[in-house]
Amino acid sequence: MVPDWELWACAAHVERQHGQQAALFVAERIGALALAGDIDGVEVWEAIALRLVQMRNTSSQPRQSRIASS
Repeated sequence: MVPDWELWACAAHVERQHGQQAALFVAERIGALALAGDIDGVEVWEAIALRLVQMRNTSSQPRQSRIASS
């Protein structure tokens, strides 16, 4: 399996290259690999897709105040 850091790097690269169309690019890639019967490739791109979603969710959340309540 591909190391976690490399999956994150791939997700970041796809985001930079494809921007708003990144999810579509990944979905098309997964579809093409599935049609070709490349199960390992599908698993890698599904892992990249998960990290892409996590990146987008993290970057879209507002920063919360770190004021501790007493």
